[in-house]
Amino acid sequence: MNVYDFDGTVFHPDSSYCFFLFCLRRWPRAVLKVIPPSLIQMIRYLHGGKEDAQKLKEALFSFLNRIEDPETAAEAFWELSFDRIESWYLQQKRSDDLVISASPEFLLTPAVRRLGVRLIATPMNPYTGRIEGKNCHDREKCRRFLEAYPGEKVEEFYSDSLSDTPMAELAEKAFLVKGPEIQPWP
Repeated sequence: MNVYDFDGTVFHPDSSYCFFLFCLRRWPRAVLKVIPPSLIQMIRYLHGGKEDAQKLKEALFSFLNRIEDPETAAEAFWELSFDRIESWYLQQKRSDDLVISASPEFLLTPAVRRLGVRLIATPMNPYTGRIEGKNCHDREKCRRFLEAYPGEKVEEFYSDSLSDTPMAELAEKAFLVKGPEIQPWP
């Protein structure tokens, strides 16, 4: 199987960021209320490291409890944003592909359903914005992959970020993606 990071790799630029802006346009009052506490969490994240990434993500997505149906909002987002899926990926996509991402699972589910591939992502409650488990990032991607697919081999892995080196090390071949440019993992 081939495994792909999503944001910055298969989708450009970042689905969480784009969804946040999508929701800001549709429900400005709900989203604007979370900006001050999110800025505080962002400062902590920038100074404290990756252990604060989960808190930052939860702060940013805490607006979800102020909108009527977040899962329908995610579907509507993909109606407008699916054309941002990279053409190089669409040309090589296989039915046994796996997308593995730190983005919320509820957000990516409509996209991977359209693509016809599998998904491992951050388990977030779409009605509260709370992460129910761990942020699917760095080594957590490997742990979740090995748990979901014991004994499976990763033929090729694609990502735009060196933070995905643990997943790249699981693969027979790994590639660093920078826009349309794909090169062997450094």
